[in-house]
Amino acid sequence: MSSSSAAAARVFKGCRALFAPAKAASTSASASAATTKKKADTPAKKPRTKSPPKPRESNPNRNSGIFKVGPVSPALASLLGATESSRADSVRQIWSYIKTHNLQNPQNKREIICDAKLKAIFDGKDVVGFLEIGKLLTRHFV
Repeated sequence: MSSSSAAAARVFKGCRALFAPAKAASTSASASAATTKKKADTPAKKPRTKSPPKPRESNPNRNSGIFKVGPVSPALASLLGATESSRADSVRQIWSYIKTHNLQNPQNKREIICDAKLKAIFDGKDVVGFLEIGKLLTRHFV
């Protein structure tokens, strides 16, 4: 017997019951009664249940990475109103400033039209892409 036919035999061995011709009703009734009797004799197994998922921490460690609070440059501090800020918080405040002053380009929402305060932060550029904000803020974190 080759390895492929052995593998096929293993796979289809369980299917033989499905392909077998139907038995007479009397034999199937006695067979089902015998199986229920066997089940009654053996102790019932407890169904396996999954352990409940562990609750996630609602506030993971927010003291490192972009959440670490540090001193900022005077130009950024004038916009934020604080001498220390985290990167995430400063980006959030810059976006709120952009939204309240309606500084997004209406035709291309990816572009931000800089006013005097934003030009001081974004190297004097008139237009900044929203993906550039993080890169341009890097020099403001000492």
